[in-house]
Amino acid sequence: MTASAELRSGKGHTDENFPVASLLIRRRHRPAILAFYEFVRTADDIADHPQLSADEKIERLDALESSLVGQDDKEPEGVKLRNVLRERSLSPQHAQDLLQAFRRDAVKLRYANWDELIDYCRYSAMPVGRYVLDVHGESHATWPANDALCVALQIINHLQDCGADYRNLDRVYVPLDALAVQGLTVEALGESKASPALAACLRALADRTAQLLEQSRPLSSFTADTRLAMEISVIQTLAERLVEVLRTHDPLSEPVHLNKSAMLLTSLGGATRGLLRRLFNRPSLPAAGAGALR
Repeated sequence: MTASAELRSGKGHTDENFPVASLLIRRRHRPAILAFYEFVRTADDIADHPQLSADEKIERLDALESSLVGQDDKEPEGVKLRNVLRERSLSPQHAQDLLQAFRRDAVKLRYANWDELIDYCRYSAMPVGRYVLDVHGESHATWPANDALCVALQIINHLQDCGADYRNLDRVYVPLDALAVQGLTVEALGESKASPALAACLRALADRTAQLLEQSRPLSSFTADTRLAMEISVIQTLAERLVEVLRTHDPLSEPVHLNKSAMLLTSLGGATRGLLRRLFNRPSLPAAGAGALR
């Protein structure tokens, strides 16, 4: 069997929409975050590989989990993350939750409604931020705000890539009932340009994503580590900017990603805003388990 790493798309942590272990993160934490990223990126590329069958994808994802939990040493990304987790006394659960999402990707191509999509994001998005918070020793009381932010980031990616996901993988994260409200079916995503009805559908989903970002806005202030808080503020600001782009641009025919200069300026603004908020308007940490996604 070809090594899983050989199936990688070539995408790395510097190619993501949002910073991954940037220089804002303390040096001692960056290797642990990058080991997690490499494991997850390998699994994601398996789940999205156009030439693998669903059974082959699941077999490879199972192999990654076997190395993660110490059943064998066949997958280097699993072994590396396993060692990081052991050194830091962290659980593999966040990585295992993500594998559950990628297994779902292998077999599930449609989502009936918003709640079903949020349930998917429970496994595909929330564990990413939770892991980073755990690496920093942050309180689990930060998790509800983290979950809202991570789900928003995931849905932003879904909306940006909705045409490519449909054309290349026959995978549709746009909820079917949201399409139906506009009298549409998934075939609308295969057009070269969004119809007015599809534009209205995607704009409504961008609006719901903006509501998630409202819930996540206090996260950087809740976070004890100042450098992590600044990174979170950068991510929050980039996400808010991308939602505005998605409200006005067509992901089927127009760029809906920020260019490097826009990313830099937005990131600088986000870092500054996060620091100022911590200095002058820091809210109290909520009770653990408080809050729910809407």
